[in-house]
Formats: sequence, structure tokens, C-alpha cells
Amino acid sequence: MSESALRLLIFVAIFVLVALSEHAWPRRPRRQARWTRWRINMGLLGIDILAQRFTLGAAAVTMAVYAQVQGWGLFNLQAWPPWLSAVTGFVVLDLAIYLQHRLFHRVPVLWRIHRVHHTDLDLDLSSGFRFHPLEILLSLLYKVALVAALGVSPVVVLVFEATLSAAALFNHANLCLPARLDTALRWLVVTPDMHRVHHSVVPAETNSNYGFFISLWDRLFGSYRAQPAAGHVGMEIGLRDYQREDRLGLWQLVLIPFRQPDPVQDSAGRPDPVDSVGVRRSDSGSKSNVR
Repeated sequence: MSESALRLLIFVAIFVLVALSEHAWPRRPRRQARWTRWRINMGLLGIDILAQRFTLGAAAVTMAVYAQVQGWGLFNLQAWPPWLSAVTGFVVLDLAIYLQHRLFHRVPVLWRIHRVHHTDLDLDLSSGFRFHPLEILLSLLYKVALVAALGVSPVVVLVFEATLSAAALFNHANLCLPARLDTALRWLVVTPDMHRVHHSVVPAETNSNYGFFISLWDRLFGSYRAQPAAGHVGMEIGLRDYQREDRLGLWQLVLIPFRQPDPVQDSAGRPDPVDSVGVRRSDSGSKSNVR
């Protein structure tokens, strides 16, 4: 079976499992109709797949194969047991994705691209597809460079990519896990409740819980937040600048990185000088949005 066919099979199996689970045990009531959002998020997924297919393709796995043949990278220069290289490579790749995520929040030009993901007004497994194609391609280039530098095994890269896709479905799910299970799981992996905090409209919560699969990094680097202040049912999802459904269509999302957001207004209809991630508009071009 080819790499792409295997990834597709794993993806479909996990998608069905998570979709059935969140339908049976939902965490929050929906603000939008399911099929309205799914149509938009699936549309973005389709654009992302086409963008990747006609540009870089399976570049990370291809680079892993090439690096292995050429003897490139740290792991190809070490006489480590294969299992140790595999585990270390997987963990380092996951750490790299955590750092990349923080970077996309910190650098203004990258945030313009990444905020597409945060504009979802609900959160469920389809939110794991809501990424701008530019972010997908930049992330792929980043992983290619890492794989070349580290010399990670092609099998490890394939497993990591499949895990990342599965984790995106799981941790975005509108799924109510038993409290004890959630507490136990999040010591190792990112759970839906843990990641949902990251999609809060509250800036301090948006800028927390960056992990995608391994939860250790948020605790280690001080970005962990256990729960949203308003609770999981009461919290508001999205960004303050993007709360109108009629401004969040598929092609409008594609254009978000190239447009300024609508002015946020307070309860009296006056412009709010602070944007959706806690940066005053006059400073948004030069300052970090990480607090």
C-alpha cells in the first residue's frame, strides 16, 4: 500500500470513530448548523490537498528517504539503536510542531495566516481541517528542513504524519470525556478539553495550550492552562474580530491573510482598541500577540 493510501485509510477510520463519538457524547451545544461549517471546513481541506499535491506533495517522507540514502542528518551519524532513534525522532518532531505553533501566534505575518484556523465559531473534528493552504505549505517546508537536519527514518515520519492528522481530529472534537479520563490522558496527550481552551475568544486563553499531540511541552514551557475561565460550556469560541457568520464563507477565509479584520465594537457600538488576541490595533504590526 502506498504512503498516501495508508494515510487516507487511517484518516477515514479515525474520522468515523471520532464523528460517532462526538455525536454520542457532545461537550457543547452548537452555534452554527453542522453541515454549514463542515462544508466550509471540508472545502478548505480540499484546497489544502490540491495545493500540496501540485506543489510539494509528500515532501517530508521523500526527504526522509533521500536523507537516509545520502546519510544526512543527526540520527544517521549516530550509532543509536533503531528504537531509540525512532522514539527520539518522533518526540523531537512533536516538539518542533509545538514551537512552530507558538511562532505562528507570535509573528504578525504568520498570525495573519494562522488566524483562519481560529475563526471557527464552533469546535468539532472538522476544525482540524480549517487551515489556510499557505500554512499547510509553510508547515511542510518546515518539516522537510527538520527531517533533512535530523535524518529521521521515513517510517517514523510516516507514523508521525498519521499521528498528527489523527490528533487534529481528536483534540478538536466536541467530545465530552469523563473528567478522570481527561485528567489522566492530558498528562501525556492533548485532549479535547485541553485544546478547546486554545480556541477561546479570551486572549490569555488563545495564547495557551499550543501542543498538538504530546501535552508535556505546554507544561514544560509555561503555556499550559487547565480550564477556560467561563467553563467549557460557557466559553466563547473564535476571535473577537471574526464573529459574523456571513463573513466566514470559504473564499472569505482564503482571503483573510490579505485583508484587515472588521473593527471590533464594544456594547455601545464604539471601536474597541484591542484586537482578538490582545494587541492594540496601533501596535499590531510590530508587537507580539503572545502574553
